[in-house]
Amino acid sequence: MIVSPRVAVFLAVTALCFVCSPGYAKETIRATLLNNAIQLDKNRVKAGTVTFEVSNAPDTGETHELVVLKTDQAADRLPVRKKQVPESQFKKMGEAEDIDPGRSKRLTLKLAPGRYVLSCNKAGHYAMGMRTSLVVTP
Repeated sequence: MIVSPRVAVFLAVTALCFVCSPGYAKETIRATLLNNAIQLDKNRVKAGTVTFEVSNAPDTGETHELVVLKTDQAADRLPVRKKQVPESQFKKMGEAEDIDPGRSKRLTLKLAPGRYVLSCNKAGHYAMGMRTSLVVTP
């Protein structure tokens, strides 16, 4: 196959743009929901598309969720009202809702650099320790 030099340069520049663009960074985080914690396989990722593979441990006996909030506050310092974090006080990026024991869901978000708190916001679950921090770097 013969390709003109002009086409070859165009294809090379296009490929380089996709490889170098931070908007195309793809990260995957495995999150395990326990009764008193959220365990992440990593708590630091690059900005861009982030997919959370969220699993509720089979022995929890409870339905959980994973809520992603953008905030500079520490994970254990969020306000609680009526046994829940008032999500409207934060920039809510998204959530994977109603995950039964032994089940999993995926949540894909585009995250900008900054600090985030991940929590289960079912009544009383945040207070039981179901929260953690995530840092997104440029």
